[in-house]
Amino acid sequence: MSLWTPEGEVPIERTPRATDTGGDGGFDPFDGRDLEDLSPAERQQVEAMIAEMAEAQRQVLAAPAAVVVANHAMGLFQLAALHLKQPQPDFDAARLAIDTMAALLDAAGDRLGEDGATLAEGVLELQRAFVARRSSPGTAAADPASDTPES
Repeated sequence: MSLWTPEGEVPIERTPRATDTGGDGGFDPFDGRDLEDLSPAERQQVEAMIAEMAEAQRQVLAAPAAVVVANHAMGLFQLAALHLKQPQPDFDAARLAIDTMAALLDAAGDRLGEDGATLAEGVLELQRAFVARRSSPGTAAADPASDTPES
């Protein structure tokens, strides 16, 4: 199996390597056991989780990619807005979200259709809010040279 990246196909190893310990801290519904080792109730629970994950994947695949990407961009908008609305805004976090949203929209170009134009207006709105909030009395500007997020 392989994974597509902009640099080309990257092979994916599907079997654990001999050096893997299995203790990576990730979620393991089997708790290190094989499916056959589970009780009927545990097996039913695991099968239900697998079915839920498959349904979630089906729903994502049914949506146009442009809609999924636009939803992710909207999540960045909301993240930046939340950081800016705090009594003591986290300007670094807001800047990261704004700059990432702008970069995503730049990379997508016109492939997001009408959503792209709306989201681009949102980036401008966030940038204005960032500058206004940064320069408002009572908010310390740690780095005045970087008052404006990149675009």
